[in-house]
Amino acid sequence: MDVTLHLAQQPEADELLGRSPLAALIGMLLDQQVPMEWAFAGPYTIAQRMGSDDLDAHEIASYDPEKFAALLSAKPAVHRYPGSMGKRIHQLCQYLVEHYDGDASSVWKDAGTGAELLRRLKDLPGFGPQKAQIFLALLGKQLGVRPTGWREAAGPYGEPRSFRSVADITGPESLTKVRAHKQEMKAAAKASGKEPDFREPGSP
Repeated sequence: MDVTLHLAQQPEADELLGRSPLAALIGMLLDQQVPMEWAFAGPYTIAQRMGSDDLDAHEIASYDPEKFAALLSAKPAVHRYPGSMGKRIHQLCQYLVEHYDGDASSVWKDAGTGAELLRRLKDLPGFGPQKAQIFLALLGKQLGVRPTGWREAAGPYGEPRSFRSVADITGPESLTKVRAHKQEMKAAAKASGKEPDFREPGSP
């Protein structure tokens, strides 16, 4: 995994997302209730504060949870809710250590089908059905992870050039299209008298 992503809209942060499976997973985990760029810049900020140029699941899992949450809370905070998100990241890394020997890429590299990969992603702490489908679509569309049936498993996010989520963002133009789609969803929900729940995944 060594590609160029454009999710944080910051060269150093995007470079880390493109080469580090764990950084990409953590960025997706953070992508709720904050702007997308803020969420996906988070892994780079965390790595810097840990004195490293990458993230290690074993190292994070062995961290004292309160100290790790404090690391995220230092200004500027990594997330709007750094304490709770710090605990989620800690839980995610503990899960990866327990089930995948700390190797985030093992979640997807030997998945035989899209359905199997979706199940594995949904099993991750902090990954609900929608977040799992969006990350699956990101893996398929931009990171070359395409087991049989991956588009179907990703649902509407897997459709080519659907511009529904971060899976379709490759630069400023596509970012604008995704934001426009989210605004349309909000307007439609408001018109129907129902407020959408954008907590998962993030705000446009």
